[in-house]
Amino acid sequence: MFRKNTIISSLLLSSLSFSVFAEDRILIKGVNIFDGTTNGLASDMDVLIEGNTIKTISKGIAAQESDTIVEGDGRTLTPGFIDAHVHLSLQLGFSEMMVADEYRFAIGQVEESEAMLLRGFTTARDMGGNTFSLKKAIDQEIIQGPRIYPSGGVLTQTGGHADYRMPNSLPKLHTTDPDPFVRGGHTEIVDGQPQVLTGAREQLRKGASQVKLLVGGGAASPTDPLDVTQFLPEEVEVAVKAAQNWNTYVAAHVYNNHGIRMALDAGVQSIEHANFINEENMDLLIEKDAWLSVQTLVYINTPAGVNDAQKAKFAQAFEGLDNTFSLIKKKGYKKVAFGTDVIGDHALMSRQNEEFTNRSKWFSNYEILRQATSGNAELLAMSGPRNPYPGKLGVVKEGALADLILIDGNPLEDLSVLSNPSANFHLIMKNGNIYKNTTIN
Repeated sequence: MFRKNTIISSLLLSSLSFSVFAEDRILIKGVNIFDGTTNGLASDMDVLIEGNTIKTISKGIAAQESDTIVEGDGRTLTPGFIDAHVHLSLQLGFSEMMVADEYRFAIGQVEESEAMLLRGFTTARDMGGNTFSLKKAIDQEIIQGPRIYPSGGVLTQTGGHADYRMPNSLPKLHTTDPDPFVRGGHTEIVDGQPQVLTGAREQLRKGASQVKLLVGGGAASPTDPLDVTQFLPEEVEVAVKAAQNWNTYVAAHVYNNHGIRMALDAGVQSIEHANFINEENMDLLIEKDAWLSVQTLVYINTPAGVNDAQKAKFAQAFEGLDNTFSLIKKKGYKKVAFGTDVIGDHALMSRQNEEFTNRSKWFSNYEILRQATSGNAELLAMSGPRNPYPGKLGVVKEGALADLILIDGNPLEDLSVLSNPSANFHLIMKNGNIYKNTTIN
């Protein structure tokens, strides 16, 4: 039955083209389970969901008359996938983002959230952008989308990555009128310890699960080469202390080795990108027990709408991919996150599932699937009491939250079955709610 408290705003009708079904008990029969942790499938199993939780996993579970039955027919049941690096609010084209008002950003968020859920991503760690209201609307079932672990506005320095002010913009010292990205809550341009501290506290006040800090140049922004280090060590340290006081952590965007070392020395626990990381810093990251959040999709396919200088930076970042992934394999390090990091290109974001096959150059199918499920769930859990979804994510195990995908084929043998979710994903469930079910005759 339709969940009674689902509200569909007239503004959002065009994007909400699928239904949400919630039942007291759902019994999924005859599936082969990848549980998120084991390199293999548990064959011909039944899974009973009660409310939002996986209650029982066993063979031959007896159905009750009132149960909703999903016939698995030997398909593969996996945990819902987790993308550890998305920007749900930044999916408009680059030129449009520079002039769009908050309403256009909001509509773009809704469109992308629904599409991401239907690609099988039931959870997303949003690594920059104002998604606080989006998260609330999804959690309240006003709109459909993945669970969101928001960072809120990213913290950048003057002239740093995500400082998108125009060349003719007045310097910060001479204006109190913020640029559209700051005004919309997507970015905070902060300099010095007091401003960094205030910026971090502002995001935590709004409900950030973690704090995002930009400590090096970026490919998509106009004024910061990839080799530059951003913020001073004491600025990074104060952001880390602010997050620690809220019992959560800082994630830092950085490509270059000086910035990587500065971030790790300051206590940053999640390094985003690190395309140029050397062996010394990889060893330090392992010693610090930090996470390495790496992506391929956005570098293999340069986003549309970027200028020549930005294209050159994306190409430079792409050149470092093999170095980073090869070092990960050499060290056998497991704290490696699965993410995509697409901004400014909705068409490229629609190819999100290609991230699975892109990684097969360096990792086994099992390693990739673990990264996108139980591995990423471990990363999300670092948010501690700031975790908005207490409960087990990323696994198909008794007591876990019922985020599940039913797939034609066996992705442990053939990852390409994940590249076409519209054809191959027959059931998409999040929090015990069914968002797609093609098993109904």
